[in-house]
Amino acid sequence: MENAQKKGSRVGILDELRGFAIICMVVYHAMYDLKYIFGLDVPVFFDGWFDVIRDIFAGLFIFISGTVCRYSSNNIKRGAQCFFIGMIMTFVMPFFSSGTILFGILHFLGVSMMLFGLGQKLFDLLPSWVGIAVSVLLFVLTMNVRMTYSGGMLHPGYFGIPNLFQLHFPMEAYNVGVLFPLGLHDSGFASADYFPMMPWFFLFIAGSYFGIIAKDGRLPKFCYPTHIKWLAVVGRYTIWIYVLHQPIIYFIFSLIFH
Repeated sequence: MENAQKKGSRVGILDELRGFAIICMVVYHAMYDLKYIFGLDVPVFFDGWFDVIRDIFAGLFIFISGTVCRYSSNNIKRGAQCFFIGMIMTFVMPFFSSGTILFGILHFLGVSMMLFGLGQKLFDLLPSWVGIAVSVLLFVLTMNVRMTYSGGMLHPGYFGIPNLFQLHFPMEAYNVGVLFPLGLHDSGFASADYFPMMPWFFLFIAGSYFGIIAKDGRLPKFCYPTHIKWLAVVGRYTIWIYVLHQPIIYFIFSLIFH
């Protein structure tokens, strides 16, 4: 644990995992562009397992983003900056494709950072392991809040666990129109990148509690030094990579296919 103290606040494996997660997200968006902007057939894009893998890597990125909030002196400012960049993406996206981003990962992270900054003293009332357990439970309970379509009918989402207990949201909540940041929207809603507060905010908060453990030096020793330097560097600049990779990918594919 002495190594962690000498290196300050950095936990090498977190940077490396975040770098790995952002690379996976870049690959996903490259395939998205190939399919929906340049019209190439990408069969793997529609496989169910691919959606699962996408959510796993996105979840890892969100969890670590919550963890590193413990190392920031001003999460409200960081969150406002992140949300502002997300809004720029919202206005710029239609120039590159027919879709737009209404509440993507940057909007989500921005709001989550600000909420964490505002409520940190309240969150800190719970011990770290209790906070992780409660947050993970809430994540599971809110995984199915979005409306579903089956049997030719629309069905409201619910708070609960399938086949155990389900508290359904009223259909009116999905038609309000302004609750899409929470995961409540009608069938006409569309966003090229979408990470609603339910359930993802609870995974972010679970990461923030894990950050207490990491910052206190309670992780295994191998977690603190950097093992793959270039991957750790990527992990330290994830926001800029996320912002810049789409126009770069679009430019490269335009040169190739046009």
